[in-house]
Amino acid sequence: MWRCALPPLLRYPTVDELGARAAALVARRPRDARLRRVGTSRAGTPLWLLSVGHGGRQVLVVAGPHANEPVGGATALRLAERVLADPRLREGADATWNLLLCLDPDGARRNEAWLSGPYTLGHYFRNFFRPGFLEQPEWLPKGAAGVTLPETRALLDLQDELRPVFQCSLHGVDVGGAFVELTRELPGLAQRVAHTAARLGIPRELGPYDTLYWPRLGPAVYRIPPPHPGDLAAAITEAAVESTWFHPHRYGTVTAVVEAPMWGVAAVEDATRPTDADAVLRSVSHTLRHDTRLLEGILGRIRPGLDTSPDAACLLAPVDDYLLVGPGLADSWDPDVHDAGARPLPPLDTARLTALRLAGRRVALRTAGLLHQLVTGSGRDPSGALPELDRLIDAWCADYREGCGARWIPVARQVEYQARVVIAAFELAGRYAPVRSHSGETGWGAQAALPMHRE
Repeated sequence: MWRCALPPLLRYPTVDELGARAAALVARRPRDARLRRVGTSRAGTPLWLLSVGHGGRQVLVVAGPHANEPVGGATALRLAERVLADPRLREGADATWNLLLCLDPDGARRNEAWLSGPYTLGHYFRNFFRPGFLEQPEWLPKGAAGVTLPETRALLDLQDELRPVFQCSLHGVDVGGAFVELTRELPGLAQRVAHTAARLGIPRELGPYDTLYWPRLGPAVYRIPPPHPGDLAAAITEAAVESTWFHPHRYGTVTAVVEAPMWGVAAVEDATRPTDADAVLRSVSHTLRHDTRLLEGILGRIRPGLDTSPDAACLLAPVDDYLLVGPGLADSWDPDVHDAGARPLPPLDTARLTALRLAGRRVALRTAGLLHQLVTGSGRDPSGALPELDRLIDAWCADYREGCGARWIPVARQVEYQARVVIAAFELAGRYAPVRSHSGETGWGAQAALPMHRE
């Protein structure tokens, strides 16, 4: 068993702590590890790349692509320690591990109010931040040529420089279970995921809402369909546009997106058939519509009193995105509204229905949390919205805990799970010859992802 030379992480590291711990690791092993700046965020924060090993096969691990998912940074440090401790992952695999410590450090800093705990749902959602869709650096809604975010440009340049054989994007699920998304099948990965999840007591998500129409490669493992031009609202909820996941595909890169949950829900791996799936769908859809109307009303009351500062605009952008998405999601799930000419929903077991319920509640809670910050940040509440938002957040978090059985998973276990799955995917990727293709080739996108809802 490998051991960490750095103190184990019992909580999520901040952006500054990630850099400091990486620098300490390099100081301890200067011949095997190095740290360099590969870009700068919009706010001037360095984008640090920690590289371990000197092999010819490049591995790229991207942490922190979503601001509210801090597990990836801790996992990147854990991977660096493991690669340093195990020569088979370096010289034995002829590999250099390149670990981008945080792709969105500006957004990550906005989440630091909850990073050190207490790890309660209410504390998390009241301090939750994730930028609007157009500010999320993994997406390429206008293609690589239309990139304006410096974080995205830095990642694309790094991909073009390294031409990695394997790329891994580290994500977190706030409430639900663990799963993996792949740009190319890696036979045997589902079994590795199952073994690791069972050892660590982490539920696997057998039907995530954002993979609703995606090919299933095995339990909790899904194939990411090639991107295609689509509407923005659909892209908010799934990878329906070009992304940095597929950009290095032209070099033969296989990309794995590894999702680790913060709060686990056992029912997301329950494959039993419900007695009345349509009744569940109606309930989930009606609840999401009702919650969206409530939140739209609160936004209408507070918006006139908000200032026009960049900080308020930063919070408003995702609020508008979520309020746009909510009704469309509800319509796509509701058996009384769903367009008969559209692609039908896949067979719905308890796992998938639970995932949809979690997703609907997630949209509402994130919106409420952002509205809460808008009101508290303004320093005044003439419309009396804050007590109402507190009641809604408390009630919806209680539904997660008591209605869905959400239970906190310690940070150390989240990190250990994600690190083991990354290693497993890397080992399996090395067994299969890459398939060279890129988005400019004829036929790319013929099996495009379908939007989960229609505007």
